[in-house]
Amino acid sequence: MSNLACISTKFLPFSDAASDALPLTQLLRLSLFQISVGMAGVMLLGTLNRVMIVELSLPATLVAIMVALPVLIAPFRAFLGHKSDHYRSALGWKRIPYLWFGTLWQFGGLAIMPASLLVLGGDVVHDLPFAGEVLAGLAFVMTGLGMHDPNGGSGLGR
Repeated sequence: MSNLACISTKFLPFSDAASDALPLTQLLRLSLFQISVGMAGVMLLGTLNRVMIVELSLPATLVAIMVALPVLIAPFRAFLGHKSDHYRSALGWKRIPYLWFGTLWQFGGLAIMPASLLVLGGDVVHDLPFAGEVLAGLAFVMTGLGMHDPNGGSGLGR
C-alpha cells in the first residue's frame, strides 16, 4: 500500500474520489493549478489591495474596480471552455494549449504588477497621466484571464 493510501480521509476529504482511471497522485498533481490560482488571488485581493489604498493613497473605489475586473471577465470562461473542448491542435492535444496560454496570461499579469506599482508610486521618468492605473488594470485583467482558465477547475470533470 502506498504512503498516500495510508492517509485518512480526515486529512484528504475527497480522496475517495480517486479511481483506477484517475489515481490520487494524479488528482493531487492536477490540484496544483488551483494552488497557483489561490496564490495569485492572495496577491490580487490581499497584498495589492492594501498597498494601493494605504501606501499609494489610491481611492478605494478605483481599487475595488480593479479587484473586480478578474471577476467581471469570468463569464468568458464558458466560451473558452467550449472552445477548449472542441479544439484539436496540430499535435492532437485538446485542452493543453488553453492551459498553457491561460498560465501565460496569469504570469504576464503578475509580471506587470510590480511595474504598475512603481508607476503608481511616482517612480517614473516621463509623467504620463493614468499610466499606472492603466498598467494596474491591465495586470488585473491578464491575471484574471489566467485565473479563470477554462480547464482549471471545470476541466477535471469533463
